[in-house]
This record gives sequence, C-alpha cells and structure tokens, in this order.
Amino acid sequence: MFESLTASLSSAFNSLRGRGRLTESNMREGLEGVRTALLEADVAYDVVEQFLDRVAADAVGEKVLESLDPAQQLVGIVNRELIALMGPVDHSLHLEAGKTTVLMLCGLQGSGKTTSCAKLARKIKEQGRGVMLVAADLQRPAAIEQLSVLGRQLELPVHTPDGVSDPVAVCNAGVARARKEGISVVILDTAGRLSIDEALMDELSRIDRSVSPDQVYLVVDAMTGQDAVRSAKAFNDALELNGVIMTKLDGDARGGAALSVKSVTGVPIKFIGTGEQIEALEDFHPDRMAGRILGMGDVVSLVEEAQRKFDQEEMKLQQERLEAGQFTLEDFKKMLLQTRRLGPLGKVLGMIPGMGGMQEMLAGADLEKDMQRLFGIIDSMTPEERRNPGRVIDQPRRRRIAAGAGVEPNEVSDLVKQFDGMSAMMKGMAGLGVRDRMREVQKIQAEMANPMGRLSRPKGDTGKRLTAEERRKLKKQREKEARRKRRGG
Repeated sequence: MFESLTASLSSAFNSLRGRGRLTESNMREGLEGVRTALLEADVAYDVVEQFLDRVAADAVGEKVLESLDPAQQLVGIVNRELIALMGPVDHSLHLEAGKTTVLMLCGLQGSGKTTSCAKLARKIKEQGRGVMLVAADLQRPAAIEQLSVLGRQLELPVHTPDGVSDPVAVCNAGVARARKEGISVVILDTAGRLSIDEALMDELSRIDRSVSPDQVYLVVDAMTGQDAVRSAKAFNDALELNGVIMTKLDGDARGGAALSVKSVTGVPIKFIGTGEQIEALEDFHPDRMAGRILGMGDVVSLVEEAQRKFDQEEMKLQQERLEAGQFTLEDFKKMLLQTRRLGPLGKVLGMIPGMGGMQEMLAGADLEKDMQRLFGIIDSMTPEERRNPGRVIDQPRRRRIAAGAGVEPNEVSDLVKQFDGMSAMMKGMAGLGVRDRMREVQKIQAEMANPMGRLSRPKGDTGKRLTAEERRKLKKQREKEARRKRRGG
C-alpha cells in the first residue's frame, strides 16, 4: 500500500527542487500538493488541515540547513509530523505474571478479526506464555470452526460454545477454564456485523461489563478507508479501546485509515496485518511507516523480517563462502529463494531506500514467473556450469541448457552476463574488512538508489537541473554525434 500516496508526495516535493530557501509562497505551493496527495489517499479532511497547519508553522521562516534544499527540508518536517500524527505507540500487552490476562478483540465482519486472534496468540506464545482462544462469535457459525482449525495449527486450546447460545456465558466460561488450568492469556473472538448496529454494541458492552477484559483491541480493515476510521470511533465510544489492529496493509489500500485513526479516535494502531499467513502480524512503528510513505524505505523492518524468515545456518554458510571469494550460480539461486521468503518483490523494494519507485515500474510484471524461468535455467546446468558459467558455457552448451529450461538461448546468455558482473563484485568484497565492506555496500546502495533514472539518462547528462541554454547545447552535441555515426566516423 501507500504507493500512490508516495508518488503524489514525491511530485509535491519535486516542485520545490532547486529553490534557494523556503519562503511562505513556495512552501504554500509545496503544501498544496501535499494536501491533494493526502486527500486522495482518503485521509480525513480535518486531519489533513490540522496536519498542514502544524507543518506550515514548523516550516515558515526555518533556516535552510547546509546541504539541504527546500524540498529536502520540507520532507524532514513532514516526516516529523507524520510520526507525531500516528504515534507514539506502546507495543506492550501489559501481561502480568501470576495472573490470567484477558484480551478482547472486536470488529466488523470481514475485517480479519478471527485470523488476527490467532496471529496475536502466536505472537504471545513465542514469548513463552500459555494462550487460550475463546470462540465467542456466535453470529457467524464458520468463525467457531475457523478458530478451532487455527488453534490446532498453533497447538493451542480453543474454548468453544458447546451448545451455549449466550456469548457472555461463553466468554465467562472460557476465562474460568483458563484460570483453572493456569493459562496466562485468554483471547476472546467476539461477534461482528456487516455494519455497526445497536445489537452488536449491546452484546459487546455486556461482555465488557461481565468479563472486564484487561485490553480491548479493535480490528479494522485498511481497505475500507474512512469507514475504518468511523467504525473505530464508534467502537471506542462504546468500549474504550486500548488499541487498533489494522489488517490488509499488504493490499492496495490508499493509506488514509492508517494516517487518520489515531488523530480521530485518540487510539493508536498497535499492530498491523501484512499478509494472510499466521505469522504476518507486526508491531506498528510510526517512524518506519512515515519513512515508507515518503519513499525513504524501512531497512530496520526488512532486516528484522529477514532474521525471522531466513535460514540462519544457510546464511552463515553463504557468508563463509563469500569471505573465501566463492560465489556460484547455485549460491545466487539460494539467495533468491531466501529473499522470496520476505514476500512479494514489490514489498521488499518499498522497504529499501531509493527503491520504492521501482514498485510502480514492476506493477505489471510477472516477477514470480520470471524467477521460475531463471531457476529453470540454473537447474538445467551441470555443477561445473553453475560454478564457472562464463568460462565453460559455449554455444552448444547454451543451446542444450535453453532446451532443458524451455527458454531461448539468448536468455541463458543474459543470465551468464548478469551473473559475471555480480560475481566479480561479490568476490571483490571478499578480502575487505568489515568497515571497508560496509563502505562498498554503501556505494552499491548509492548506485541502486535511482537505477532506472541512471540507465535512462542520456549520455553527458549528470542528472543536474540544466538551464535552457545548456539543454540547447546538449541537444546540438547529440545531433552532431548522431550525424558523425551515420557517416561512419
């Protein structure tokens, strides 16, 4: 998500590029673009106006820092205000030792509430605590079976109604059972509706009064935009929420709900769902989210996710091989397989500084299919060909590999050429110390920061803003070179 918002904000900031300092007039011009971007992202109107007032108050008259232009300065101010708009967030569940903590989840039907119960249970179980799930959603019969299946998957007990038709009684019985069995945490999966109604709020209020849960979390669907914010406000008025779990942030939601919910309700987003998998529940970090919205990436989350999902033993072996100057096509395939565990490539690119713009370019590409073709080429090679492709793969071998993988021979050639360049870079870093290696990585990151812009830039164009006279001279120079080439000299 946020791709369109990121693109719109980048366009607004670009209008300030090359200005000497922030003035009231050019700042207002930039903020008008920010206003349009936020409103198009479905951020609540009042939230947008208050946000821009704070940005303007912070920006006007502020001295331009050395090496910063007005666009960079405004990005910094907007970044600070975005963090303040969405935070602060306390990620603790405040679980007390020797006491059964009761967590109540509520939300509308289709928000992902039942799945979020299981995701939260998994997160707590990983902390070494016992968890019980209580199936109290009696409005949707499938919810009870769904929670039971998820409980078996997580190897956690699930308390079911067992013929009881009153959700309040189900919750009380589940909590009593957990206390009797010495289980640390109980998670209540309550009923939902297609829309907020009096019967739903009455049922939830009765559970709240009878069970007295320690924490109440509302599950909202980010795809519903401002409807999510309105439902959050209604639930908070009835139950006094402790936090929000926002789901489906891996979809194409415009982002307005994530930016509006804290300001409108006073209740912070505590966790976010980033996929359908049972492990796809993350702590919500306003600073990291602000960085992704502004195209600044989120390397910290990317590293944390890699640590959880990568095969650490395999990563250690690969590092040892790289330090010894060894890097083969088999190593390359293993690296790609590890990276694929992080999720769609577009999501990964959005978390790398400077690479967010690649997401839109790759939107129509079937990256998974392309990766499978690449794996097919590598699998069609002999061990020797994988070790030294540039040295041993000649034309007959290239045709044989292509036939085995079901691709054209030129695709095999392209892979070998790309790999040769990457292999040389990897081996060149092998003998470096940690500090020198980090310096080389930073150089590579700088080159990656705008890869398409660098490749598409005409020869002789440094990327700087040119004057009209300089553009005319550059055009004449290119025409002159073109005529010389046509004459063969």
